[in-house]
Amino acid sequence: MKWILLVLAGLLEITWACAMKYSQGFTQLVPSVVTAVSYMASAVSLSFALKELPLGTAYAMWTGFGIAGTTLLGIFLFQENLTAPQAFCVLLIMGGIAGLKLLSGE
Repeated sequence: MKWILLVLAGLLEITWACAMKYSQGFTQLVPSVVTAVSYMASAVSLSFALKELPLGTAYAMWTGFGIAGTTLLGIFLFQENLTAPQAFCVLLIMGGIAGLKLLSGE
């Protein structure tokens, strides 16, 4: 359950970041509300996951999910560019997330 909560927290982090982009500086009501609600839900999910997971591991994975997810959605939703060096760095982050999960002993 702790890993499910952590993945949920990561997905909610991606949600609030994308909604924030759509909110256009909090000038659009619906994306602004989605940003606030998903931000709080992400923090709550992370806090529940932290009851059983080490802080460093969980926080690194949470932010890593956010980095990878927002990078991909930035490309597909907002037509942002991703250079080869940037893609390599995101892959390194994903490798780090996989390593943390595999080596956590959980």
